[in-house]
Amino acid sequence: MDAQVWDRVITLHGRVEHALSKAMQRRHGLGLSEFRALCRLARAEDGELRMQELADLIGLNQSSVSRLVARLEAAGFTRRDLCAADRRGVYTVITEEGRAIQEEANPTYRAVLTETLDAAAGDESLAPLVATLRSQYALA
Repeated sequence: MDAQVWDRVITLHGRVEHALSKAMQRRHGLGLSEFRALCRLARAEDGELRMQELADLIGLNQSSVSRLVARLEAAGFTRRDLCAADRRGVYTVITEEGRAIQEEANPTYRAVLTETLDAAAGDESLAPLVATLRSQYALA
């Protein structure tokens, strides 16, 4: 039973991630992890997070988040800053350009997410999962 449920979760996750990734890259030139990092930074106090905190929030390891932040910096969407209290602490800070691209891309993300979940709701094997997820979100 658990294995069947998990298989459906993985199937749904794969469909959603593929659709979001394709749309974000095509319409905004952003990778999905890049967009998610910008979202987390935009919501963070002062628009900054320690690199390890960002890694934990978006589900990447330290090496991957370092490469991700390097790409965001090269695009002008973030900058690095040292922690004043602990010079070993490195922060990544969203720039105005980063906020602008995140705000521009957010409607695409939301629309594609809804479209993909709506399509999955039409698949009899995924419909109960989508309904459960949506009902839990509505309660939150």
